[in-house]
Amino acid sequence: MKQILNSIQKLAKDKHIENKKYFDKLKKKTPKNLDYVMQELHEAEFRKTDCLTCANCCKTTGPLFTLADIERIAKHLKQKPQQFIDRYLRIDEDNDYVLQRVPCTFLDAENHCMIYEVRPKACREFPHTDRKKFQQISDLTLKNVAICPVAYNIVEAMKKKLPL
Repeated sequence: MKQILNSIQKLAKDKHIENKKYFDKLKKKTPKNLDYVMQELHEAEFRKTDCLTCANCCKTTGPLFTLADIERIAKHLKQKPQQFIDRYLRIDEDNDYVLQRVPCTFLDAENHCMIYEVRPKACREFPHTDRKKFQQISDLTLKNVAICPVAYNIVEAMKKKLPL
């Protein structure tokens, strides 16, 4: 897996300009069936991918925590929300709550999430490739293709299925 992750970073870097141009065109001329196609590509890729073999998202990036996430996770951990914030979170440059450090504190040695049932919304939705109005998150997608083999594969499939 380590070799795949190293190659995905290089491939994403090599394709960055191509992908950026593609997403710029996508914003200007969004296909009517984009959300449908993205849902299809997302589901197909996740049928053949086991995220537990990778967990690179949990190892290299931290999610944003909404107030609802904080309250839900704190309750699950039998803590007050402020205790959870003080122990695990910090406020980033965009004034969002994020983890104090990565890899994620809640990732165990077998790549399982110890708070999976109550994980943040950002984690539940990662890599965001099945999101409605997908064209609006192109900057996030460009970052995710360098982190997530699934996101990389979905974008490559997307460019073939929806040439612009």
